[in-house]
Amino acid sequence: MNLVAQVARNFPGRVEKLGTMSQVFDGYERQYCELSANLSRQCTGASSLDGEQKKQKISDIKAGLDDAETLIRKMDLEARSLQPSMKTTLLAKLREYKTDLTNLKTEVKRVTTSNVSFAARDDLLESGSADTLAVSNDQKGRLLMSTERLNQSSDRIKDSRKTMLETEELGVSILQDLHLQRQSLLHAHKTLNGVDDNISKSKKILSAMSRRMSRNRWIVGSLLTAMVVAVIIILYFSNGSH
Repeated sequence: MNLVAQVARNFPGRVEKLGTMSQVFDGYERQYCELSANLSRQCTGASSLDGEQKKQKISDIKAGLDDAETLIRKMDLEARSLQPSMKTTLLAKLREYKTDLTNLKTEVKRVTTSNVSFAARDDLLESGSADTLAVSNDQKGRLLMSTERLNQSSDRIKDSRKTMLETEELGVSILQDLHLQRQSLLHAHKTLNGVDDNISKSKKILSAMSRRMSRNRWIVGSLLTAMVVAVIIILYFSNGSH
């Protein structure tokens, strides 16, 4: 049983507490955990089946995987629409669910491959019982080559998924860095605007002080001129009286 399935089965209350930051994300998260636990149980049960029953069970499991992928996409869209602080936490959780989904797909593939191997073995045995001489070394070699190609294809798919997850994580990290840089630039812009406002206010104050000083100089000059004229008049009249 996978990790999410165990948490959903043994600690259902804990799953509900993980998504409190977004009710929409929380709803998708609960649905995914329940679906993941159910798919894990179905995989375990399918391993003990054979024939048409196993094919039907595998078909049901694959339909459930499609639903799980849909829920993952919805959680991804919801997380990316939130604020950066909430988005970072939810995307980290989402990566765990994506890993869980990958493990589920691997388990389904193992069950499916086992089913194919058993069917090929039964066909080979039936063919051998009908005509033992028809089974040749060439047929066995082709069967081994087909199995090897299947294993190689599975490995390539796993590597591709791993690369995709790493690329997505790198993209998210770059977007977060760009967001932080944008916030820094906006803060610097606001600071510069504040400095410009202060400079404008300072210029206005200096202009007002300059006008006042000019006016004061004019007043002082006028007073000095008036005093000089008054002294001259006084001296003139004093000399005239003598």
